[in-house]
Amino acid sequence: MIGAGVTLHEALKAADQLKAAGIAIRVIDLYCVKPLDGKALAAEIGATGGRLVTAEDHWPEGGLGEAVLQALALTGASPAKYKMIAVTQMPHSGKPEELIEAFGISARHIAEAVKAIA
Repeated sequence: MIGAGVTLHEALKAADQLKAAGIAIRVIDLYCVKPLDGKALAAEIGATGGRLVTAEDHWPEGGLGEAVLQALALTGASPAKYKMIAVTQMPHSGKPEELIEAFGISARHIAEAVKAIA
């Protein structure tokens, strides 16, 4: 599971929820998207059996998920199972907790994505 900013915090919450259910995940804080270490990412994803979930708090186009996939492609690696979580609706006003839930990037959504590719 790779996140940054608010999605990193949600990923850590999801990791706690999943751990309680007996599912272990790796959480990577991608605090800087340039440059990406594709070899290191490939090694981490390889250690999970090729599973990858990315979560970002904006549109998927040109975002964290695409950057990760590109970095992996440059190494010749690709995830066996992949799920990208991103905002796909026009943003609107609301409380932070309401917005991350409404846009599908909450800990609950991350945990569901992890389970879907397990």
